[in-house]
Amino acid sequence: MSTPAPQAWIGRSETVHDCISHNLVKRIAATFSEPAPAPGDALPALWHWAFFQEPVEAAGLGGDGHPARGGFLPPADNRNRMWAGGRLAFIRPLRVDAQVSRRSTILNVEEKHGRTGSLMFVTVQHEYVQDGQQALIEEQDIVYREPSPPKLGGTEPMPHGDWNESVQPDPTLLFRYSAVTFNGHRIHYDWPYVTETEGYPGLVVHGPLIATLNLRAFVRANPQLSVRRFSYRGVRPLICPDAFQVGGRLTGDGKAQVWAGNQAGQAQVGEIEFAQEVRP
Repeated sequence: MSTPAPQAWIGRSETVHDCISHNLVKRIAATFSEPAPAPGDALPALWHWAFFQEPVEAAGLGGDGHPARGGFLPPADNRNRMWAGGRLAFIRPLRVDAQVSRRSTILNVEEKHGRTGSLMFVTVQHEYVQDGQQALIEEQDIVYREPSPPKLGGTEPMPHGDWNESVQPDPTLLFRYSAVTFNGHRIHYDWPYVTETEGYPGLVVHGPLIATLNLRAFVRANPQLSVRRFSYRGVRPLICPDAFQVGGRLTGDGKAQVWAGNQAGQAQVGEIEFAQEVRP
């Protein structure tokens, strides 16, 4: 029996329930060297990525450490999976120790051709509901690319911003972030695999980790502003232990441009929409 075309997965959905456990929140806080929010407090932006991970037994994993494809996500044999970017609308904060449900729906599956070969983009929408109310709506772009040498440079140079933070990634940070997000992708912790199989010069910094640090830098620099929307897109990988910067600037229209990268150029770019009010 032949496997259905990837487009047959459009419209598929699943619902996952989770508790924003204070114990796990403390582990995330320790990973970022930050104080842990107390039960009932607002969960910091993008920390929700540590939750709603359905466990898969070892026998159900693919060679790259991800769950084998062909279940909720469409199959993409012999391709490498990457988290390419996403968009989030923050409606109300998720709360520590709250019960939350996430309904996920595949919105689109599209084949494209780029300089590195054939690419399949899968867009997934997540709707998070807390106390019967929408709290967060998110779209994630997942890309499956044919095995090819990764693009490590040649992007736009880093701009000058209103704020800037330096980040020094190390294998322990990458391992701990993989652990709290239950991310088994071997490019983040398995040196022989990432260098010999996928062709990177070292461990790859997680795209979601970069986005979290980027949004945190905005919040630190602009504590009087409340984030309403955040979009981000990966441009190229960042490799551990090379230092990188996260920064941005206000554009004067209720928006801010943000970016991450190093001397080789930008690696992630994004935009924030904010409101002129004190965050709860």
